[in-house]
Amino acid sequence: MRWPMRRSFSGPARWDPFDEIRRTQERLNQLFEDFMPMEEWGGGKVYTPAIDIKEEDDKLLVTTDLPGINKEDVQINLKEDILEISAKTGKEKETEEEGYLRRERAYTQFYRAVRLPASVKEEGSTAKMENGVLTITLPKMQLEELTKKIAIE
Repeated sequence: MRWPMRRSFSGPARWDPFDEIRRTQERLNQLFEDFMPMEEWGGGKVYTPAIDIKEEDDKLLVTTDLPGINKEDVQINLKEDILEISAKTGKEKETEEEGYLRRERAYTQFYRAVRLPASVKEEGSTAKMENGVLTITLPKMQLEELTKKIAIE
């Protein structure tokens, strides 16, 4: 992030209000980028939402915000100790005025993969989407489930 730098005095200078507006806009854009980061991925913008993971005695609670996403558009994958959450949504708008036809499309993708702090099992896992907030409950594996005995021949 570029903050205003001190300038050495090299004579009279004119204050440019448009330059000040442009620098303020750049700072605001950087703040929004820090709040909801986006990166280029496959030709489009991808939001990487923040994820909260809360560890309880026998389960992990994973919470993330997916505003404007329907639960049908969300995919949750569990690969070993990595949880992947992805979603894709789009909307189209078509207007016709005085012989002009305009069609606009907007697509949004969300993707996040996190390593879980404990081993979990798929059986008994639940996910629910309420008011744009996705909550996933993952039961932790017990120690005896992690231990596998190998017989000696």
